[in-house]
Amino acid sequence: MHLVDVHAHLDHERFKDDLADVIKRWKANGVVTVIAQGLNHESNVKTLALAKLDPTIKVAMGLYPCEALSVRVRDDYVRSTVVDVKETLHFIEEHAEDIIAIGEVGLDLQEIERIEEQREVLRAILQMAKRIRKPVILHSRKAVKETLDLLEEEGVTRAVMHCFCGSKKLLERGIAMGLYFSIPTSVVRNQQFRDNTARIPLGQLLTETDAPYMGPMRDLRNEPANIRDAILAIAEIKRMDPIEVANALYFNYQKLFQ
Repeated sequence: MHLVDVHAHLDHERFKDDLADVIKRWKANGVVTVIAQGLNHESNVKTLALAKLDPTIKVAMGLYPCEALSVRVRDDYVRSTVVDVKETLHFIEEHAEDIIAIGEVGLDLQEIERIEEQREVLRAILQMAKRIRKPVILHSRKAVKETLDLLEEEGVTRAVMHCFCGSKKLLERGIAMGLYFSIPTSVVRNQQFRDNTARIPLGQLLTETDAPYMGPMRDLRNEPANIRDAILAIAEIKRMDPIEVANALYFNYQKLFQ
């Protein structure tokens, strides 16, 4: 099987001591591509460097909604960047040939109460994605409708809804828009992700870990090798052969990202 993890945070400190072993394990489990996500300028730089470690690592550069300096966040949220939106997006655009996607980007109404500034940042990101012809990997925590609205306004359909947690109605809207949905490895234990998997057409599904988060086992570090668990769960839910599911999702990856 050719397995793909379209969303992992390989620059996270929880991988700093054993990333080489993590890479070996994902290869041993059939994972042929891991898309490492950047969260801000500093994270983008680190992720770009990580791609030199192994050809299976692909790069997505982004700006997490809470990391944009122009966005008002909760008093207890600590940013890890000192670089503004304009400079961050300029750096991404300069490295367009080195990346496979724009991510992680989006909207968040859990850490941020107001959305106006976020919407302005995401609109600029979506416009850049269209200029450099890259798909977008989207965070939409408690802001699914607002994210879908902006995608429609900007005419962006080459997009992946990461860890989608919206309502059935919003899921159906996203499906009708032709969006892709990445199912995390926690699908083995999370009922909403299992329900989403049942409803989303196979041709719009992808797999992710969100490593080191969202693992098959709660509170244990997640890693790309666990994509195999997601494939087995999807196959069970869809009542299909795991190899058939893996092949279909690999085709989806190729169609969207290559």
